[in-house]
Amino acid sequence: MIGTTYGLVRVSTEEQNEERQVRKMLELGILRKNIVVEKESGKSTVRPKYQRLVKKLKAGDILYIENIDRLSRDYDGIISQWYNLAIKKNVTIKVIDTPMLDTDQVNDSLIYRFFRNILLHVLGFQAENEWQKIKERQAQGIAVAKSSGKKLGRPKKIITRIERKTAKQYLSRDIDLETALVILGVKRSTFYNLLSRVNKA
Repeated sequence: MIGTTYGLVRVSTEEQNEERQVRKMLELGILRKNIVVEKESGKSTVRPKYQRLVKKLKAGDILYIENIDRLSRDYDGIISQWYNLAIKKNVTIKVIDTPMLDTDQVNDSLIYRFFRNILLHVLGFQAENEWQKIKERQAQGIAVAKSSGKKLGRPKKIITRIERKTAKQYLSRDIDLETALVILGVKRSTFYNLLSRVNKA
């Protein structure tokens, strides 16, 4: 029985663009409404969109992923998620960049299943190993930057003349909050952050 076809797209940060993966899924004929896009680290245990998708998936459904590290970035996570989806839930998994891992192989002989399992474990190891190396390089880069006196993080935005004037007018009660928000065209949280920075300046 063929069920619903879904696509899972994951990028690790808000800055990364998911459109390339989404376009691949659309080219495969997957409906946009069935493409789940999450911006979470694969190491995160809080992945609400993915967890909702897993609950929705049922036997006979098909799940496309670009590669296995969309399921998780660590070895144990990849293997456990694969087992849960392919074995326990009987969902067909299609891996775009490694078709040999597809769980609907025509040749399902013992030797082919054996080699597919070996490949899954090897790629799971590579995914975690690569992630660990990225983290190590990041930590080394941060340590070098700190030792050379570089300030980390985004540079602070310069307070403009109108921002400073409006903040001071608000603090001296010359204008109320709503007027200040209209003048600057910002939300309350942004304005309160500005007030804090003006007070510290």
